[in-house]
Amino acid sequence: MPVDVLTEIVIDRPRLQVAEFAADPGNAPAWYRNIKTVRWETDPPVAVGSRMTFVAKFLGRELAYTYEIRELEGGRRLVMSTSEGPFPMETTYVWEDAGPGRTRMTLRNRGESTGFPHLASPFVSFSMRRANTKDLRQLKALLESEPPA
Repeated sequence: MPVDVLTEIVIDRPRLQVAEFAADPGNAPAWYRNIKTVRWETDPPVAVGSRMTFVAKFLGRELAYTYEIRELEGGRRLVMSTSEGPFPMETTYVWEDAGPGRTRMTLRNRGESTGFPHLASPFVSFSMRRANTKDLRQLKALLESEPPA
């Protein structure tokens, strides 16, 4: 059963500032609660073809998975995917202006469970939506607590 989770938030910071911070994998542990570490497999900076390994804890399990950047439209959109592990996933970030100095960030995760029972997909979707909402709130709090750029 496929999983498709879409969450969004408005952050009181300019789009380019939000996109620059969120698109940098090195910042992921600061705002993704489940991501513990990130290791570059290719040289930074982020570009189409870049690969990085994330170590995360999700549903009580530690998972290591390597994402590859598939699409990158600076300051507007980033798509990365992984085809390995129990839950191959595509993650998309979209940043849009939401008024002067404000950004709407959309986070979408799509995938097909291979290592979890298919009956667990609704639970996985619920857990992922809840985690993504918390992560976006953490990103908002982190960026809004910094002085404007």
